[in-house]
Amino acid sequence: MLLKNNVVSSWRIYYNNADMKWMEKWGKPILDLLFPRYCAVCGNRLYANEHAICEQCLNKMPRSMYHTWEDNPMIKQFWGKFPTEKATAWFYYTHGSPYAHMIHLFKYHKRKKLAFELGQLMASEIKPSGFFDSIDCIIPIPLHKKKEKQRGYNQSEWLSRGIENITGINIITNAVERTCPTMTQTHKSAKERFDNMQNVFRAINGNRLKGKHILLVDDVMTTSATLTACADSLRDIEGIRFSFLTLALSGQL
Repeated sequence: MLLKNNVVSSWRIYYNNADMKWMEKWGKPILDLLFPRYCAVCGNRLYANEHAICEQCLNKMPRSMYHTWEDNPMIKQFWGKFPTEKATAWFYYTHGSPYAHMIHLFKYHKRKKLAFELGQLMASEIKPSGFFDSIDCIIPIPLHKKKEKQRGYNQSEWLSRGIENITGINIITNAVERTCPTMTQTHKSAKERFDNMQNVFRAINGNRLKGKHILLVDDVMTTSATLTACADSLRDIEGIRFSFLTLALSGQL
């Protein structure tokens, strides 16, 4: 009986492994055939080994490469305001570009999986530089509860989940809250953007962030008003240090 059980167990392992190999080779291509996926930038069909963006659009993406600069223009926006360690954005954002369309898809069209996949792509590319090495936790910029309910999710949180999946750095979503809804920042001047963000965020249970190096994550940075306001709500926590990461950077710094 023992020999029979061992033989059955061995055959089950063999067939399970065979199934896995079959799925790896044929499963995804079949799913892609039945349920085709499309590039969020150009709209062309994705191959089985592509995620969110086709290889051609990924190669053409106007990257900032700020994670390779020690004193890049983005980090200078925070000098003198907070104990800042690092800052980078993955690519340059231009209104009307196909890459702007991609951001609109995950921000306004319920494509949170797209935000997750972009977070993974971004983190995978930036990680070898050591950008994430000393970071203790990730804090996505929160939406006001009313806007998050209306939208169905927080796009910055789903970007952060993608980053967490690649880096293993835990996300904290309840360390800071948005106390009031804000008007859209589009078409506002830099001063109006900063005025619009005054006293918008509030720290919650800040003691857990004592001595921590935190990474604030948002989708797009234009004037740094949102990131600055969020960091400002946490600045009095003892020993806290800040780094900043956005998917895109809009405007000239």
